[in-house]
Amino acid sequence: MSRFARHGLGMPANLPTRLRVAVLPLALLAVVIFPFFASDYLLDVAFFFGIYVLLGLSLNIVLGEVGLYDLGHAGFYAIGAYTTAILSTRFGIPVLILLPVSALAAGLFAFLVTSPIIHLRGDYLCIVTIGMGEIVRLALINNPLGLTGGPNGVYGIDSPTLGFLSLDTSAGAYGLVWVVVGLCVLALSRVQRSRIGRAWNCIREDEVAAQATGIDVRAYKLLAFVLGAAVAGIAGNLYASKLLVVSPESFTFWESCLMFSIVLIGGMGSVPGVIIGAAAISLFPEIFRSFANFRMVVFGVVMILMMMFRPGGAWPRRRGGTEARDLVRRLWRPNA
Repeated sequence: MSRFARHGLGMPANLPTRLRVAVLPLALLAVVIFPFFASDYLLDVAFFFGIYVLLGLSLNIVLGEVGLYDLGHAGFYAIGAYTTAILSTRFGIPVLILLPVSALAAGLFAFLVTSPIIHLRGDYLCIVTIGMGEIVRLALINNPLGLTGGPNGVYGIDSPTLGFLSLDTSAGAYGLVWVVVGLCVLALSRVQRSRIGRAWNCIREDEVAAQATGIDVRAYKLLAFVLGAAVAGIAGNLYASKLLVVSPESFTFWESCLMFSIVLIGGMGSVPGVIIGAAAISLFPEIFRSFANFRMVVFGVVMILMMMFRPGGAWPRRRGGTEARDLVRRLWRPNA
């Protein structure tokens, strides 16, 4: 008997699956036909919506899957953007070729800076990551080795091209970012259902129990930071290729707070929830632009109401088990 029947609600047990099957084709159709009817302004808004989806997905790996508080995630975003900017302007390397390079650079940086602090938990890790993000921003302002351009940043980045097709138009940038979003969503959804995803969830629910069953907690935590940073580096590459200029003011602590809010609003560990959270962060300010002076007040009220009435987020993830022993059992018996 389903939980709906037990409570007398008369709702089918497979309702979430039916909803997912109905929503996914409609969402794909909307993404495909949107450029044919939208203005350049709306396409640019949708582009930055896609950027925030990528940033939300990247932090969701660290915060939603493993439960690690990271409020310096904008630092990885900056590494990806500046890697693209420096290599493009100094060596003339095409921006699209730098897409995996930016991911690799951000992931390597994450490995180097989080290895010494990965043993920290809770508030201590949160405070250290805040400092890490600010160190990156201040380093960019101080222009080390004359590479980052100081407060003015790096400009003159080449626009992305794909063969004879230029992607520097609003429609081209929109198509590029949403193709990347689609690939990341597919990849991260597979990871969630894999052995790695189950190990992450074990650590999130009970780190001691996970370690007692033989899970290498340190290695899986580092993997989460590296993968999350790599996705943020990809977002940085796309951001730099769109604006053709990057500066430190784009990677402040406030950006990390927005990423954190995306995951909390949407639902920790939920890929659809991240998309909803990114929409709340990037689209609503544009819709209510006439109330720009009260934007932060509205944002604060919404966050308070969400924590009061929907603490699990707008689209919370349905997990197979909430207790550590259930998660450990699923980890070692994938077909259970």
